[in-house]
Amino acid sequence: MKCFHFTNGERRDDDAGGGSVISRVSRVSWARSLSVASSSTNDTRRFDFDSDCPSSRDLSDSLGFYEFLSQRRGNDLRVFTFAELKSATRGFNRGLLIGEGGFGCVYRGVVKDLNDKMHVAIKQLNRQGLQGHKEWINEVNLLGVVKHPNLVKLVGYCAEDDERGMQRLLVYELMHNKSLDDHLLARIPTPLPWMTRLKIALDAARGLAYLHEQMDFQLIFRDFKASNVLLDEDFNAKLSDFGLARQGPPEGFGHVSTTVVGTVGYAAPEYVHTGRLTAKSDVWSFGVVLYEIITGRRALERNLPRGEQKLLEWVRPYVSDWKKFHLIVDPRLDGQYCMKSAQKLAGLANKCLRKQPKSRPKMSDVVEILENIINETLTQDEDDTEVINETEEVEDETAGEAETKQGNNYLKKVIDFRDIVNLRNRSIGKLDWRNWRPGLVRKLVTA
Repeated sequence: MKCFHFTNGERRDDDAGGGSVISRVSRVSWARSLSVASSSTNDTRRFDFDSDCPSSRDLSDSLGFYEFLSQRRGNDLRVFTFAELKSATRGFNRGLLIGEGGFGCVYRGVVKDLNDKMHVAIKQLNRQGLQGHKEWINEVNLLGVVKHPNLVKLVGYCAEDDERGMQRLLVYELMHNKSLDDHLLARIPTPLPWMTRLKIALDAARGLAYLHEQMDFQLIFRDFKASNVLLDEDFNAKLSDFGLARQGPPEGFGHVSTTVVGTVGYAAPEYVHTGRLTAKSDVWSFGVVLYEIITGRRALERNLPRGEQKLLEWVRPYVSDWKKFHLIVDPRLDGQYCMKSAQKLAGLANKCLRKQPKSRPKMSDVVEILENIINETLTQDEDDTEVINETEEVEDETAGEAETKQGNNYLKKVIDFRDIVNLRNRSIGKLDWRNWRPGLVRKLVTA
């Protein structure tokens, strides 16, 4: 699904205090962008943290923030040569291609890690123009700093000039089970079990809660969607693609005024209409993804009938009528889910999708609610398992009683037969069993 981007060369907006907000755009070279601790501060067109900030904000704070990022990045990220990454992907072989978009291509590769080999995903940005350049800078800045089990790990980067232009690449840990989007849209034959879906939602919520509330500075993801939730070999979920991430508002300000970017169907309405960005914009996007998890459908699907193309509009009448709720649950689950937990998950999604941003829950509250839903589901599954086991035991006992009864009937028939034989022996003498034939038995029985 394509991202949208609206930009003005210069825009003015009212901030929370009623003052003015001025943002200017300027082009920043890749080298200067990496040298973020330089003596001067430059606003970037879309994605640098302090573009579009209120004019009253002290720019020295921004410089200190970038110095902090630069120091951490230098310690944590590995700088690759272009030759290394070309070799790792066998010359960027199309057979190793695992993803493609407006930014460029993503390849599977193997790089040397000390005395071992590491499987990685290598994103190569398009060489023509600056498309994706600011996102690339953002990811290098951010993922060299943030560390969390539910955020994809950036191993390193490459920025080199060659005869064909600037080579900009990012190297990530390889996520073997692709994205949540791939699983929900049936690109992978086996559907995700219901409990796995709940745990993926919890992992993603923890990642957002870390960005919003658990760091020294707040980060707003700004492009949260199912395709940016990657799954490792154990189906642990991690957030990826921080190209549009934005530093949250400074203390004393309720929002950040910025150019509107994101993906159609996921962006919060107040952000699309006003450009005012808060952490609650991510909460809205999370609510949309929760409905995707429940239904197995995309937020916007043009191939469906007109009344079903927009997911939030399609589910509305079914969510309000619990008797019809099962009609929107992903049919690929084939009924193998807990209806109660699915309804609670929809209730949580509705809280995230409230019209007023301030009435939406914080991501830490969302994490707590999801943990409760999972615990209740596990408890109910255990109870259901006990009931099934008890039912099987009763069925076994019933079957045993039936077999015993059937055996008793068989013994009764044998005894009756022996009585007939004994009676006949007393009347005609001893029976010669060596010359016994089935026909003789029938004669005896009918005698």
